[in-house]
Amino acid sequence: MSRRIALSVAAGVVLLGGAGAFALAHAEGRSPALAHNAARYTAPEGDRDGSLTFVTDVTASSGVKSVKVLAWPESSPFAEKGLTAEDMAEVESAVCKPSGEDTSHCTYTIAVTRSDAESSPRGVWHIAVLATAQDGTTTLNTEATDFTVR
Repeated sequence: MSRRIALSVAAGVVLLGGAGAFALAHAEGRSPALAHNAARYTAPEGDRDGSLTFVTDVTASSGVKSVKVLAWPESSPFAEKGLTAEDMAEVESAVCKPSGEDTSHCTYTIAVTRSDAESSPRGVWHIAVLATAQDGTTTLNTEATDFTVR
């Protein structure tokens, strides 16, 4: 192999290695991404409890560590002051199952009793989501999706 070819090959390896390291470093710093958010609210009926179910797909290059979910009425104080990651620290978590190389399908379900439904404000409610990746990066979406309580 000639010296020129060997130098060209070596330069190509260094260039590709550097580009790969850059891409890896860039991907690791990205916050988790939420997709396909959906909520379904079913009011209690007769002697049956209702339910609230929220689903989302979370993608994080380092893996999904946790997904916290909070339903809040549009008429709450959060509408004025805004939700923070600290507000989400103690809320319940969704159950997440891997659904791809770096994606998890997460589901949050809670029963809604007749008492819960009667004491809840009517109107539009929002779902807030705090997704945390294994590398510690987070994404907070305070209005990932909406549903209506009638």
